[in-house]
Amino acid sequence: MHTPSLSKKDASNAGLVAVADGGFSDLKFISELGRSLLFTVHPKKVASRVADAIIHGVDVSACVFVAELDSIGLITSEADEALLRREKFERWLSFMPPQVGYTEHEASEFMIAGGGHLCEYVSPLHINGEMRGAIVVGFASEDQISERTLRLIEAATQMAAMSVNLSAHYELAMHDSINEARQEHRKFTEAVLDALPVSLYVVDRDYRIVTWNRHREVGDQGIPRDMAIGRNVFDVLEKYPQGRVREEFERAFRTGRIERIEQQTVADDGSTRHWMVSKVPMRSEQSGDVTHVITVGEDVTMRVEAVLAVNRAEKLAAIGRLAAGVVHEINNPLATIAACAEALEQRIDEGAFEMSDSADDLTEYLGLIKSEAFRCKTITTDLLDFSRIRAGDRTPVDAGDIVRSAANLISHQKRGEGIEQVIEIEPGLPNVSADGGQIQQAIIALATNAIDAMPGGGVLSFRAFSKGTRVVIEVEDTGSGIPQEDMSKIFEPFFTTKEVGKGTGLGLAVCYGIISEHGGRLSVRSSVGKGTTFSIFLPVSRR
Repeated sequence: MHTPSLSKKDASNAGLVAVADGGFSDLKFISELGRSLLFTVHPKKVASRVADAIIHGVDVSACVFVAELDSIGLITSEADEALLRREKFERWLSFMPPQVGYTEHEASEFMIAGGGHLCEYVSPLHINGEMRGAIVVGFASEDQISERTLRLIEAATQMAAMSVNLSAHYELAMHDSINEARQEHRKFTEAVLDALPVSLYVVDRDYRIVTWNRHREVGDQGIPRDMAIGRNVFDVLEKYPQGRVREEFERAFRTGRIERIEQQTVADDGSTRHWMVSKVPMRSEQSGDVTHVITVGEDVTMRVEAVLAVNRAEKLAAIGRLAAGVVHEINNPLATIAACAEALEQRIDEGAFEMSDSADDLTEYLGLIKSEAFRCKTITTDLLDFSRIRAGDRTPVDAGDIVRSAANLISHQKRGEGIEQVIEIEPGLPNVSADGGQIQQAIIALATNAIDAMPGGGVLSFRAFSKGTRVVIEVEDTGSGIPQEDMSKIFEPFFTTKEVGKGTGLGLAVCYGIISEHGGRLSVRSSVGKGTTFSIFLPVSRR
């Protein structure tokens, strides 16, 4: 490369010509270029306008604007980007300092490819004191190069350097502003999703999790967000039935219809939670295809339990009314049967049937009749107890004393073998307004069931503690547990898992009625093979 040299006379003549013929056009070129760059805020637009201005305002064959900025990268005029030989530009820029001037008849060294020119002039761009690019101009012949032409190119170069520098700063500021706005929007969206009182996550077509809100992280079924985002949903939800989960997602992607599914989960402590899970497909605005599926899980345990409680109360009331009428009708025939059996037994004792060969059989049969009559009498008594209104005498009582008394009675019954009792009473327990005898009856019934569930021995625990405005009494065993399919039926009258003749199925129903009439609540949590815990919640006495 070399810089063109002109003699003093030639330079003087060129200057006179410029003043006489080109002075006004030069000012017009510079002013119009300055106006066009005044409101140009994109670096590539600056490059295009400068290159177009030089091509149309100066006698040149080709022009390419090229610069390398750290914040943006390579900048060229859009129309001539394909003409730039980038490797030549990078080699030129790597020289320290880069050569300035023009190359003549060395097409292989030209930065512009296919420009149809024989000479190439390079005018360097100085941005923030550093050479970061150049305006490369191609001439058809050396005769086209004059001091006026070079002066215009240099002026355009200086204006371009200032404009691209300003536009680069603006572009960087806009880029940072957009990124900041996107980050703020993303944070706001995440905050909204985290604030929702539901568990929510989103998967894409590859079943990868892209969103996982805070409520999906908490609870027994929760999984930390950083362990879920980006992973396959079937790997993350490995505790759930894989076939069912996959079928639900495939159906949502295939049909594009919203689906609501009721589910139940059992926590480690045996408590059951009820969920309403919604699968909501998301469609692309362009293609209309389902791209993501939103899964929303809402905890509806309280609502389901409330509905079950209402249904249970209505069923208990109806059965109670039926039992009250039936018991009186059955008790009289049972009393007659029992009286007749006892009368015949008395006659046998008096020797009325000594001569009969069937006297022994008669004695056995009468014993069976009397025994079964009294067992029926026990059932009708339980029915009558179940059906009657349990008003009782409600006074402030110490729940801890009731628990200790019930545990003491159970220990003296000598029921079961190898049963270890544990009693835990919270100090300073507040009183409850209750009929102490009825609450004790309920605790004993629960403890009796617990002992029956531990035929091989185990631990029977009694606990009493305060929780908010309630006192909680728990009876826990380490027995066989209750199967999940039986959990919703255990408080129903006549439902029992015991062998025939071992239970009437009214014990838990009576307990439920007692606690409900005290304004309390009876709940259960159980794990098969680990044990069962019944919890009585009683309101604290206001007196």
